[in-house]
Amino acid sequence: MYRTVHDFMNDWGYEAESTMRMIERLTTESLGQKVTADGRSLGDIAWHIVVALNSMMKEAGAAIGGPEFGVATPTEASEIASGYETAATNVMREVGSWGDEKLRGEVRMYGQNWTYGSALRSLVDHQVHHRGQMTVLMRQAGLRVPGVYGPAREEWIERGMTPMP
Repeated sequence: MYRTVHDFMNDWGYEAESTMRMIERLTTESLGQKVTADGRSLGDIAWHIVVALNSMMKEAGAAIGGPEFGVATPTEASEIASGYETAATNVMREVGSWGDEKLRGEVRMYGQNWTYGSALRSLVDHQVHHRGQMTVLMRQAGLRVPGVYGPAREEWIERGMTPMP
């Protein structure tokens, strides 16, 4: 749970930048990559991250605009990147206008009472969760995965180091 807007803004800045770096690596050809035939594609997961930003903020009473659930996954990787960049910036702008006291206030989220600070924590965690799924599909699609919380395998090698097992 976030207790200060400043703490959220610091985390969000890093997490949004990390997600954007991953999404920017997607190619239009890679969007259809799946683990299983009935699973979500790489494009579907990336688009889910985009639309969830607006959906979760809207659920918290702070619609940021942008695509919502039900809008078909774009067929061009650049459209997903553009959608994410806009939504992530709008989250930063919206929450930046809040005061710390608001984070302790309660909001009805998904049939439960959450604090705004908890809702923001879930927003970040949701994105991180799906970003992890993306890394597997990106590797299967032959895309280079950027390091997020440390170097990716390729980055270890480029630094002349042995990748972690």
